[in-house]
Amino acid sequence: MRAALNRANFVGGLFSFRNIKSMSSSSTQNFVSRSVIKKVFAKLQKEGDGAVVRRGISRSEQKLLDPFLMLDEFSVSPPAGFPDHPHRGFETVTYVLEGGITHQDFKGHKGTIYAGDVQWMTAGRGIIHSEMPEEEINKGLQLWINLSSNKKMIEPNYQELSSSDIPKAEQDGVQVKVIAGESMGIQSPVYTRTPTMFLDFTLDPGAQFHQKVPESWNAFAYVLESGESGAVFGSSNASPVSAHNVVVFGQGNDGVSVWNKSSSKKLRFVLIAGEPLGEPVVQYGPFVMNTQAEIDMTIEDYHYGKNGFEMAKYWRSQ
Repeated sequence: MRAALNRANFVGGLFSFRNIKSMSSSSTQNFVSRSVIKKVFAKLQKEGDGAVVRRGISRSEQKLLDPFLMLDEFSVSPPAGFPDHPHRGFETVTYVLEGGITHQDFKGHKGTIYAGDVQWMTAGRGIIHSEMPEEEINKGLQLWINLSSNKKMIEPNYQELSSSDIPKAEQDGVQVKVIAGESMGIQSPVYTRTPTMFLDFTLDPGAQFHQKVPESWNAFAYVLESGESGAVFGSSNASPVSAHNVVVFGQGNDGVSVWNKSSSKKLRFVLIAGEPLGEPVVQYGPFVMNTQAEIDMTIEDYHYGKNGFEMAKYWRSQ
């Protein structure tokens, strides 16, 4: 990423609105919410070189949450980080919550994203990159989104949005940042190869909201901040959900309802939804394909530096 992010920056890819008909509503009239079918507490674990993550989505949730492969809430301080590593077959979305992350790859793309900025990276046929902390405290989310079989071998691509370029709206004590998709009548400019919604909500104490989601899409929420009795999803009398929990919703109905039952603390969560691919998933670490034969070929390509990994033997991040 480029260090100066003062406008939307799209490198070698498409700029397009995705109309997913996800109009939002602040009224409960005629709105039928999806039910909560699973809650997963994101436990701390080590990742990269000395970094710590809370893994909210892992392989056990992939069938419920197709096309999503992984969600990490990361926390990293120098000298720890995520040094040179490869990817193939999917996209990564990095959303910085605090500090900054410096990225560089073997195609010469380099820059830093700071708090509130987003990098939407399509690894496609192959990328090798590093993601290293810029400040003393650096926190954020990284989401992995699968690509369909006919898009897994496309050329790598980046979409970058600074915080000031992310569309925002507010009504009735609810604020939303529209990273992908649509809410409160505003749309993100991000083009999603796998149709995706990524919304960052903040609810004042006592506020509620009802977000439409296409019926066939899979959806989940991840709670970032919440009061003791704050985050309530699906039904107003449901049990509250604490921070660092993934809330998985069933399919169907109009969308997702949420209430902040706290009397004093704001509720912050991301709502993420996407159109299922319905394809086999074979994953080997940072490689995600449809068959074991394709994984074997990917490992060979990476080892011998071919079919998208030509620079693998020679490139090292600075």
